[in-house]
Amino acid sequence: MVGMEFMGMYFSCVFGSLSDRKFPEKDCLLPLISKLLGYAIVAASTTVKLPQIMKILQHKSVRGLSVLAFEMEVIGYTIALAYCLHKGLPFSAYGEYCGLAPTILAGKIDPLLFEALYASQHAIFFFARVPQIWENFKNKNTGELSFLTSFMNSAGSLGALFLIIT
Repeated sequence: MVGMEFMGMYFSCVFGSLSDRKFPEKDCLLPLISKLLGYAIVAASTTVKLPQIMKILQHKSVRGLSVLAFEMEVIGYTIALAYCLHKGLPFSAYGEYCGLAPTILAGKIDPLLFEALYASQHAIFFFARVPQIWENFKNKNTGELSFLTSFMNSAGSLGALFLIIT
């Protein structure tokens, strides 16, 4: 069973346990679940904004959407991607941010500044929701905001929280 590795995921201990008709141990199963979840988040992130785009195109309107919220998300994603690349983390940890960080990656940034930026990106994502919530409150409706995109963002955040914990 040695060498049962695929994209940084090790299946040998899981298959070994299952072939012995035992449930895999936590130390064997959690890293595999964590990697699988990371890749699932990366895959889903390629389509997370698609429902929002489709709704905008269908209604030919951006009524009720906060531009500031989207801009703050881009800043947060850019910081997260640059940090993950700087730290040499596996693709499953940052793949959903690809293509958003050319300005940060173009130059060298002090490692302490990276740490501060990465710590701030969680707050940026949190506060990126505030302009959209305010817009919804002010308009007394969600306008063209896509429920599916919002749901997928929330599910991805919960998945990322699991990855951080494990």
